[in-house]
This record gives sequence, structure tokens and C-alpha cells, in this order.
Amino acid sequence: MNQKNILAAAVLSVISGAAAAQSNVTIYGLIDTGVEYLTNAGANKGSVLRLSSGAMNTSRIGFRGTEDLGGGLKAVFQLENGFKLDTGAFDDSTGALFNRQSTVGLEGAFGRVVAGRSFTTTYDFILPFDPMGYSGQYSWVTSAGATPATSTAPVRKDGMLTSASNMIKYQGDFGGFKVGATYSFGEVAGSTNDSAKYSLGLAYSAGPFSVATTYDRSNGAIAANSNSYDKASSMHLAGGYQATENLKFNLGYRYYKKSLATNATPLRSDLFWGGGSYKLTPALTFIGTIYYQNIKDVPTALDADPIMYSLRLKYALSKRTDLYASGAFAKAKNGANVGVSRDDPGFDNSQTGVTLGIQHRF
Repeated sequence: MNQKNILAAAVLSVISGAAAAQSNVTIYGLIDTGVEYLTNAGANKGSVLRLSSGAMNTSRIGFRGTEDLGGGLKAVFQLENGFKLDTGAFDDSTGALFNRQSTVGLEGAFGRVVAGRSFTTTYDFILPFDPMGYSGQYSWVTSAGATPATSTAPVRKDGMLTSASNMIKYQGDFGGFKVGATYSFGEVAGSTNDSAKYSLGLAYSAGPFSVATTYDRSNGAIAANSNSYDKASSMHLAGGYQATENLKFNLGYRYYKKSLATNATPLRSDLFWGGGSYKLTPALTFIGTIYYQNIKDVPTALDADPIMYSLRLKYALSKRTDLYASGAFAKAKNGANVGVSRDDPGFDNSQTGVTLGIQHRF
């Protein structure tokens, strides 16, 4: 081999080694918008016609990547921003740039461990069991039916611990079992409990059956001159059954309790949901779900017990682009306000929403 060939071989060897050590980086995103008609949308109980963002799923853009460290070990990272397509604003009241996810960590045979801001184990494990897929409109799994504050009770927010900052997160898959845990540091001097959050999950799938259960706890800030703080905890249990290639059913339940630092009566509720999806054609899918929240341990006047019926018809123009029509009707008892969307309050004891939208993924 002459000197030129030796030099060429050496250069190719260096380039190949450098390429193997480089990170594999992917840019991805989801853009979702629709035109919505909504009743009881303001204090005057009027209706509104509007362009909405994230009607089926939150619009987002992100970056994720891996680097092979050898021996089956990888470095991983993810940065993800949620935004409102109709205004271009961040989908976060704090204006955080990567409000959905900002993590770095390691992955191997043991599973994956990341640190930063991310979704909780509860969010990850229960997501597959909501037929509406945690839709920004017309799903209550991450939230609940909105009920108003009164002179004797705070605003009800009996929802899921969905995400947290200052978090360490683990997930491992072992055969048909999946285990996960997240812990969010409160980062308050003098107390490890103040504002801390954690979540645990276990899931199993075999053939057409799948189940998951989770537990989480979210501590509030300790009150001044006191060792007391609000403590919200929830337990989820959900299951799925793939009856045929085209037909799938899901059921879910959430136990929620919030103990108050004031020693007032704890907030208690149970959320139930059930529904499924059916492929009418390879491109056309029908989805339907019922959500019911049972408000517990309150006077009759506050016993809202809201219920919501949600429907969606989705047509795939391609693997990346869908057209959809969604609708929901929600109603609460005893004159309580109720809303069909997780972010927008209702202004009467019933609300109806209908959306025609488009979603593109890249």
C-alpha cells in the first residue's frame, strides 16, 4: 500500500470514528389548529366562534438526540416547546422557552434516567388509556370538569400531576412490564418536603390486554410561620383491550385527595372514563369517550358531579396530516359551572363545543 492509500485509509478511519461519536439529532413537531364553536363562553353566557390552537393535541416543536457511548450506553437529550398556533405565543403563562421538556440523561439496558423538566410518570403511563389522547379540548383525564370558587370552597382543580421542573425521571421496560418513577425537588432551603413532587408507575401488557397503575403526590409551599402545607395525591388505574385490529376499548379511574394546610375539609373526587376507537376505513377513525367526576364530601350546593360526552371523527390525508371533527357536551349539577376544555372555564351549568381542525406532524 503506497503512502497516499495509507493516508486515505487513515483519514477515512478518523472520519468514521468521529461520525460514530456524533450525536444523532432530530427536529420534530406537531401543528394543530381548528375553528371552534363554543356555548356559554363568557360571563354573559354568550357563544363564540374562534380559531383555537392545540384542539386535538398541543402544538409543539422539539429537538431530541442520542450519542452512542459504547457498551450499550447512550447519552440522550430532549428540548420541547409548546406554542399557540393562533397567536404564536408560548403555551405557558410563565413564558418558559422549553415549557414541555428540557432533559439530559443516560439510557441503557437498565432503562432511561433523565434530569430537568419533563412529564411525570403518571402522565406517561396513563396517556395510552385516554381515547381522546389528552386532547386540549374535550378530554378531562389531565384535568377535570371546572367548578367555581365560592365563599366556602376553593376552585376545584382535581387533576393529574402532569409535569414538573427540577425533576429526576426513570423508566425501564422489562418484557411485558414497564416501571417508572419521577421526583421533583422543591428546592426550598430548610425543607425537603416544601413544594416537592413525586410519581410512581407500573404497567403491563400481554397480547390484546394492557393495564397501568400510578400514584403521585404534590406538596404545596409551607405557609409562613408554620410547618403546614397543602398535600395533593392521586391514584390512577387504567386498562385497555384491543378487541380486533380496528376496535379498541379503554377504561380509567382516578382517586384524588387534597389535604389543606388550613385543616379545612379535604377536597375529594373520583374521575371515571370509558370509551374506544374504531377504524371505519384505513383512513377514517371514530373515537368516543364519556368522562364523569364524582365530587365527594361537599354540601349539596357544591356537589357538581360533572359529566362530559366527547366524540371525534378523524380522517388521515397521509401518515402525517389529519383532518378531524370533534364535539363535546358537558353538564354539572346544582348550578355549578362546567367547561369542556382543560384550560378554559365554563360560565354555566352546561357547555357545548364543536371543532373542525387539521393536524400536521413532522
